[in-house]
Amino acid sequence: MKATEQLHRMGQSLWLDNITRGLLASGTLEGYIRDLSITGLTSNPSIFDHAIRGGLYDDAIREKTRAAKAGETLFFDLALEDLTKAADLFRPIHDATNGMDGWVSLEVSPLLADQPARTLEAAKRLFAAANRPNLFIKIPGTPKALSAIEEAIFVGVPVNVTLLFSRDQYLQAAGAYMRGIERRIGAGVNPSVHSVASLFVSRWDKAVAGREPAGLTNRLGIAIAGQAYKAYRELLISPRWRRLAAQGASPQRLLWASTGTKDPRASETLYVSALAAPDTVNTMPEATLLAFADHGRIPGALPVDGGDCETVLDRFAGGGIDAGDLAGQLQREGAEAFVKSWNDLLRRIESKAHAAPAGAGA
Repeated sequence: MKATEQLHRMGQSLWLDNITRGLLASGTLEGYIRDLSITGLTSNPSIFDHAIRGGLYDDAIREKTRAAKAGETLFFDLALEDLTKAADLFRPIHDATNGMDGWVSLEVSPLLADQPARTLEAAKRLFAAANRPNLFIKIPGTPKALSAIEEAIFVGVPVNVTLLFSRDQYLQAAGAYMRGIERRIGAGVNPSVHSVASLFVSRWDKAVAGREPAGLTNRLGIAIAGQAYKAYRELLISPRWRRLAAQGASPQRLLWASTGTKDPRASETLYVSALAAPDTVNTMPEATLLAFADHGRIPGALPVDGGDCETVLDRFAGGGIDAGDLAGQLQREGAEAFVKSWNDLLRRIESKAHAAPAGAGA
C-alpha cells in the first residue's frame, strides 16, 4: 500500500498544491486522484505565475487580450477556467463526502488584504463566477481580514483561510468562522458552510535556520503545528462547537500548508511524515507528493495533545526566539510576498499579452 493511501485511510486528506493546464490536459491530475489518493488542490499567485511563465497560456492570453480583457480580469478568467475543470474532477469526492472533501481553492487579490469590504465583494463575485459548490475562496487570516472571513461565511461563501502561522492566529480564524456560522443559525439559514484554516509550516524553520538550539534543526515548524493541532482538537470538543455541530454545522478543518522541505539537507518528506493526523488536510507541492508516494513513511499519528511541542518551544524561547513575535513577522512577510507575487503575475500577463506569437514573422 502506498504511503499516500495510508494517510488517506488514517483520515487525512491529501491535496495537491499546484494547478496548470498541463496537469489537466495530460490526465496527470486524474492519475493523482486515482493512484495517489489526492482529493483536492490549492493554488496561489506564485503557482499561476510559474505556469504562465512556461508558455502554456500564451495563446489564451492573446485571445483574451483581443477580447479587451486585461490585468486581474484576464487572470481570473484563466484561473477559473482551470479551477472549474479541476473542481469537476473532484466533484464525485465532494458529493461522496457530503462536502467535506474534494475542494479547489482560488485566492482573492492580495492587494485587498487590508480592505475587508472589498475582499468580501471579491469573494462573492469569484464564487458566483465559478458556479461550483466545491471552490474555496482564499482569504488571508490577517487581523484586518478577519471580518471579511466572518462575513463571507455568513453569506455562504466557503473560505480557505490562508497565511496562518500560529495557534493564536488559527484560533482567531476559527473564531471568525464560528461567528459566521452562529449568525447563520440566528438568521435561520443552513449552517453548513465549509472552511479550512491553513497553517504554514516550513517557513518557520527557514526563518530560524542557523539559530536553532542544538538538536532542534527543522523542529520549530512541527512544534508550532503540534500546538495548533492540540488547540484544534480541543475546539472540536468544546461546548461552543458541539452546539453548532448539533445544529448541522461542518467543522473547519485544519490544513497543513507550506509542507515542502526547504532545507536541502533534510528529508523531502519531513513535514508530511511528521504531520500525519486524522481530520486534517495536507496540501503539498507536486515533487513532495511524488517523493512521499515513492518512499514516504508514517511513524505514527500526531498526538492530539501536541506531543513534545511545548518542550521544543520552551527550548527555542530559551535560545532567544520568541514564537509569538515571529508568527506576526511571518504573517506580515507572507502577505507582502503574496502582493509581490501578484504584481509579478500581472506584469507577466501584460508582457505575454503583447508578445508576438512564437514563429511570427519567420
